[in-house]
Amino acid sequence: MAKPLTVLKSKQMKDNKEPITVITAYDYPSAKLAEEAGVDMILVGDSLGNVVLGYDTTIPVTVDDMVYHTRAVARGAGSTFIIADMPFMSYHVSKEDTLRAASRLMKEGHATAIKMEGGTEIADEVAACVRAGIPVMGHLGLTPQSIHMLSGYRIQGKDEQSARKLMEDALALEKAGAFAVVLELVTEQVAAEISAALSIPTIGIGAGRGCDGQVLVYHDLLQYSSPYHPKKFVKNYADIGSTIRSAIEGYVKDVKTRQFPAEEHVFTAATAGKAAGPVYGSAKENG
Repeated sequence: MAKPLTVLKSKQMKDNKEPITVITAYDYPSAKLAEEAGVDMILVGDSLGNVVLGYDTTIPVTVDDMVYHTRAVARGAGSTFIIADMPFMSYHVSKEDTLRAASRLMKEGHATAIKMEGGTEIADEVAACVRAGIPVMGHLGLTPQSIHMLSGYRIQGKDEQSARKLMEDALALEKAGAFAVVLELVTEQVAAEISAALSIPTIGIGAGRGCDGQVLVYHDLLQYSSPYHPKKFVKNYADIGSTIRSAIEGYVKDVKTRQFPAEEHVFTAATAGKAAGPVYGSAKENG
């Protein structure tokens, strides 16, 4: 297995024009599969509020939620660079609160780095974390934690004023010590200009082809939801939701018609002394 990515190597990848691959994951099995597939970074996004916890926004997600899910991801992908989102209002009150929340994600969640939404207004908090030895990824453009202020999921950087603000924010994050910046739903031209201006990598999601890397949400990439809502910036690589639903329907039918369990699925006195093997999912074999 390849050595895990580091902050220094991510910078070298930008310099060498080698695209950086990032995917979200929220639990042990998704993280394990992502690592086996060879992604460079895993983001434990507060998007778990939408795709795992069933909230309409990311705002209800707590630090406890993030610690819990990050720890599970770390168990599944111990050789991958893992970034944990700082949830809403965990880094806006004071530097002390910011450091306290960030340290929990690092110490209890076993994250490699954290991610924070915002630009110049959070530069001091970013710098405080960096001084404490915590790598920070920034996040600009569409910032889901500010969804009510943004009045919905709108494309960013469509006019000169907003493009200039995005550039100022990106440069401020770099100066504060951020090792990378996510650009979400930013026009391709503006994202390319920001990527060229920064010495640190940009990771795009709906920000076009000029970014130094790309990130997609696990459940979007795999169409792992019901119903699935298509998104222009997402390429679907599978339809796992339909596959899962079909499989469960088959199980329900087999149980209802008494086709499961069949003879090969039951234990008898003759086989009772043998090890049953893994009991649940990917658990280690017993006995």
